[in-house]
Parts: sequence; structure tokens; C-alpha cells
Amino acid sequence: MGKIFKNMIPYWKMILFVIVFLIVQAMCDLALPTYTSNIIDVGIQNKGIEHILPDKITEDKYKKVVLFMDSKEKSEWEKCYKKTKDNVYKRIENDDNKLSELDDKLSTAIFMSYSMSSIDEKTFKKQMAEQTKQDEKTFEKMSVSDIGKMLGVDLKVTKKKGVNYVDMRDIFVTMLENNQMTEEQIGKLTDTMAEKFDKVGDTVTKSMGIAFAIKCDKETGIDIDKIQTAYLWRAGLKMLLVALIMGAATVIVGFFASKIGAGIGRDLRKKIFTKVVGFSNTEMDKFSTASLITRSTNDIQQIQMVSVMLLRMVLYAPIVGIGGVLKVVNTRSGMGWIIVVAVAVLLAYVGILMTLSLPKFKIMQVMVDKVNLVSREILTGLSVIRAFGREEKEEERFDNANRELTKTMLFTNRVMTFMMPGMMLIMNGLSVLIVWVASHKINDGTIQVGAMTAFITYAMIIVMSFLMLTMMSIMLPRAGVAADRIDEVIKTDSSIMDKEKPDKLQEHKGIVAFEHVNFRYPGAKEDVLSDIDFIAEPGKTTAIIGSTGCGKSTLVNLIPRLYDVTGGRILIDGKDIRDITMKELREEIGYVPQKGILFSGTIASNLRFGKKDATDEEIKNAAEIAQATEFINEKEDKYESSISQGGSNVSGGQKQRLSIARAIAKQPKVFIFDDSFSALDMKTDAVLRKALSEDEHIKDSTVIIVAQRISTIINADNILVIDDGKIVGKGTHKELLANCEVYQQIATSQLSEKELGLA
Repeated sequence: MGKIFKNMIPYWKMILFVIVFLIVQAMCDLALPTYTSNIIDVGIQNKGIEHILPDKITEDKYKKVVLFMDSKEKSEWEKCYKKTKDNVYKRIENDDNKLSELDDKLSTAIFMSYSMSSIDEKTFKKQMAEQTKQDEKTFEKMSVSDIGKMLGVDLKVTKKKGVNYVDMRDIFVTMLENNQMTEEQIGKLTDTMAEKFDKVGDTVTKSMGIAFAIKCDKETGIDIDKIQTAYLWRAGLKMLLVALIMGAATVIVGFFASKIGAGIGRDLRKKIFTKVVGFSNTEMDKFSTASLITRSTNDIQQIQMVSVMLLRMVLYAPIVGIGGVLKVVNTRSGMGWIIVVAVAVLLAYVGILMTLSLPKFKIMQVMVDKVNLVSREILTGLSVIRAFGREEKEEERFDNANRELTKTMLFTNRVMTFMMPGMMLIMNGLSVLIVWVASHKINDGTIQVGAMTAFITYAMIIVMSFLMLTMMSIMLPRAGVAADRIDEVIKTDSSIMDKEKPDKLQEHKGIVAFEHVNFRYPGAKEDVLSDIDFIAEPGKTTAIIGSTGCGKSTLVNLIPRLYDVTGGRILIDGKDIRDITMKELREEIGYVPQKGILFSGTIASNLRFGKKDATDEEIKNAAEIAQATEFINEKEDKYESSISQGGSNVSGGQKQRLSIARAIAKQPKVFIFDDSFSALDMKTDAVLRKALSEDEHIKDSTVIIVAQRISTIINADNILVIDDGKIVGKGTHKELLANCEVYQQIATSQLSEKELGLA
């Protein structure tokens, strides 16, 4: 994780910007359930009325409401209303915060007033029997009007759906007016009844208060339908605005997250490429080419994708999750324990799946390397495979590597297939549990339907936030492995480095001197080269010959510092090559490898590879010396003819001649031909060597040739015979024939005694 986050540090400003918009997105996301709840509870159930204080109230109801208020509550109530000319009280308090405060303070008094304004006849008679301490049967036989006459009150009866309802408040008003009851007694009665009403719940209390406000507004001629429609439009437009803001924030977050991810991918590719280009052959041997390709592509792609997901999901999940928890607490529904249970089950479930799949993710990356390695070997050596009829065997080898990877991927994928069904089961089970618990609370009057809907939505948001984190836990291990692999390459320093304070070449003659050089490959127990000592001078050709595997190519690879000597030293123009910069050293050298390598582009671009400002005349001259003009001129576009990747559209000999021409066009002081003439026929070889010796730019340079054929080096000024990593002979062709047994064996195996001048 730390290595993934480390790559994000350069983009901290953009990440802060993303966090700001993630917060905006979360706020909008968390606001929508509240609007939904309000539309259900306020807009539909409460007809768009938000507070229990009616806009207008008749004088009669105004007086009856205050019956159940204490002195402070009466004062608050009276401050909110002003009497109009038509004996209607109009609310003058319109501050939403103040009205919400009064909803809490006056809800009990208004609830009691509204409840007692419409009590069914049976309940009324029962309560009268309790108040007068008389037998219930006495009141059951009496009519409501008879009970009113007995109390001296004109009781009104309202009939709804065949049931008679009585307004008990008339009794309290009459008793107060006749001094049969004091306000203190009513206050005690209110406290007693309030204890019973407390069991009903705040939600029902407020709903009854709003029902009272609706009834009062209707009686005063206010159009409730218009208020409801206006509220629904207002709430709907707010939801639409919030949704649009959330959509915009999501798009912005996605844009910048993708930009950061792409930037991280670009930076890592640049770092790896820069590092790999600076690697010596030692590091290239440590990391296989197939592995480096995988690390530069697949591994970086994993990190790039995870970086985007981290910014879009992992950062968003805690913000929206914590916000969801706070919203759930604010609902005061008492169902928070359900969320805790759901999250615990979720984490346990994911933990089991991850325990099974995590070890396989690390193995998977290694297997991807193996498949890439096998694929690269087969595709590169396809012609050899066909020539030896090895297609079936190589297909089998690829199939084995592919099957191993497939088997591992299938295991992890099969484990992960349980993720989504399990998550959905938990989430749906959570919804059912919430509905079951909430239905009982709705029945008890603790919460409303809208609150339940909001709670379900918030619960889903919280669970989804954990789901986002768990989904990332699937991707993070693989990305973590990829990050480690990339970091391993980036942190690997080349074993061949420039000195902190390098020297400068004072002369540019091209004198190469080996002084008792020893070399051993990293990890090897024995030296490949031992006590190599010679000087290659300008204007002369130094040839190196020996049996296969004797160390010829290794020797010339030490000159451009593809490897560093492990003993002795190599000098160029009197300077130890380790004391000057590799750039300066390699500018002096024109290197033609054993295997000709071309790059995609044109013939001209390949010939200018070592000297980008080479003129047309210079590259044509180089091609002529390398005997490449014949096939170049046959092409339609001549020097602008395209070269495919790796030079696959030219033959081996043509590729080799273009490689030689590339080195000649550079016009270096030192030429190194590492068995570069092996792909050429004898005639072309002879003509090319003659052209090399006659060219004015080359004849004054130092030429070092590694060769297998005696004919290639027969005219060399100095021939080194290598056997088992040591120089066993040094001199001209004639001298070596006379005094070097190894050279004699090589010579006689290739040429007749007559050709060698021995007969």
C-alpha cells in the first residue's frame, strides 16, 4: 500500500481537489434520502405542512388549544399569533428554526387538544365514569347530551362513519368559566395525561399536531392541496439540483482520478525505462526480458487502475460511510445495532474469501511472467521451431504454462464469484430486517414510514461503503505485488555507474589497452577471462579468434562497459574507462553486435542511429562500404524504405550489413566487430573488409574484430588467440602459424595447406 501511495505524492494538489469534490459528492448522496423521507412524511402524509402551528386558526380553537399549556407555553403561543378583524388568528412567526423549536415545546399540548377534540362516545363515557367515580353502566345508559346537561355543558356530537365523536374540551372551558375547575387542576390533569401520551412516541405526537394544523388551516379557507403541490415541487426540484451537483462532482472526480492514474502510469513507465536503459548486462541477466516487459506493462497497468479506484472508491467510502453513520444517529430510530450486525457479518464473510484468495494473487504474477517468457521464446524462435519440427512440443510447453496460470486464475475467480451473491444476500437480508424492526416501531408511533425509507437507504450507503473497501481489498494485493516488482526494478542500481567526479578524455585517438584484465560473471566461481593484456592501436586491425565459448565476445563487451572488469583495467587513450563517463566512452566506439539488430523506422533512420546529424552523403558512403547499396537501391523508396520491428522484413545478411553501415556512419575512433561478418558470404566478406581498409574515415581508426573464420582476419595487424579465457597466441597470421598450436589447429580446420602457404 505504501509503495502505491508513494507514487501519488507528486499529485497531492490534484488529490486534495479530488477530496473536496468527493466530500461534495458524499454530501449530496447523503442528502437525497432525507429529501425522499420528507416527500413521504411531509409532502404526502402531512400534505406539505411542516410545522404543528397552523397558519390561521379560529378564535374558538385558539382558546381551546391553550387549555393544556402552562404559562410559558401560553406566552410562546400568543407571541406567534395576531388577531385579525374577522376573529381569526394569523401566525406572524415564520422563522423555520423558531417554528421547529416550538414544534418540540408545544407538541404535547397541541396533541392533547387535538386528541380530546374528537373522542369516540364509548371512550368519552368511560373517561367520565373515571372522572366522576361513578359506575360505567350509569353513563352507558345516558346520551351525550344528557351527560352534558348533567355537567352544565352544551356538548356537540360529530358523526363520522357511523361513530359519534365528542369534543371534551368544551367541558374544561365551561368548568373554567364557572370556576368549577382551576387552571392548576387542568395543569395536573395535563401532566397525568402527558405521561400516557409519552408512550405514543414523538413522531406520532408531531403527526397529530400537523393533522391539527391541517384541520385549522382548512377551516380558515386555506388551500391545503396547493400547499402540498408547492411543497412536492419544491422538494423535487431540490432533489434534482442535488442530483445534478452530485453528477457533476462525480464526473470531475472521475476526470481527475483518471488523470492522476494516467500520470502515475506514465511516470512509472518512464522510471522503469530510464532505469532499464542504464542497466548493465549483469542486471539484464538478473531480470529476464519477459519479466521486465510484464513489469513495464501489466504491473504498471494494475497500479494505474488501482490508483484510480483508490481515489474514486477508497477515499469516498469512509467519507460517505461516516456521513451515513451520522445520518443514522440523527434519525433517532434506535436501529443502529442493525448496521453494526450487518457490517460485522460483511467483514467476516469478506475475511474468509480473502484468506482463501490472497496467497494465489502473488503466485499469479509469477505465472504471468512465465507465460510471457514462454510466448516470447516461441515467437522469437519460431523459424527454428518449425525447422526442427518442434511445434507440438512447444505448444505443449506453452499449454502447460498457460494451464498453470488458468488454474490459479480460475481458483481466485471462483472464490470471488461468491463475493457479489453473498454481498447481495447480506444487503437484502439487512433490508428485510430493517423493515421488520421498523414496522413495529411505526406501529408504536416511534418513527414514520419516510424515516424507515431513509434508514434503509442510509444503511445501504454504509454497507456499500464497506463493500467498496472490500472490493478494493481484492485488487490491492495484486497491485501490491505489482508495486513491489516495479519498486524492485527502480531500486536496483546498475552495477556499472559513472564516477561522481569523472575525468575527461584529453585525446581522441582510439588507443585501447587491456592491462592484465580478469573477468568473472556475477555469482560464478571461476574467471571467464584471465590476464588479458594487449594494445589495439589506431590505423591497425586487432583480431580475436578462438574456439566457441572461449570468451571472445565477453572480452569485447568489456570495452563499452557492458560488464566491468573484476581485475586489471582497460584504458582508452590513456584513461581507465571506469574514470570517464559511459556517454563519453561510448561516443568513441562503433559497436556491431554478433546478432544484427535493427529498429522500426526507415533504413536512413537506422543508419543515423549513432549520429543523428549524419548527412545523406555520409550514410550513403557507409552503406557503400558495408556493401548494402545494392539491395537498398533495389527498393522503391531507397533509403526511406521502412524497416519492421527487429528488422524482420530484411534477410539476415542484409540486417548484418545495415548494422555494419550504422557503425561506420557514426565515424567513431574505435570499431568493434563482434563476429559481425559471419552472416556474409565469402565474397561480400572480402569486398567489405577491403572497403573498410581503404576508407579514409576508418583506416585511421582502431578496428577490433572478433571472428570465427581465418579468412576474415588473415590480413589483421595483430591477432589474439584466446583459449579457455586466456591469450595463448599473439601476432600476425604468419607468426601464429609458426608458433601457436591452437591457431594452427583452427587454421588447418578451415583452409588447406596450400591456401595457408604451408605446401
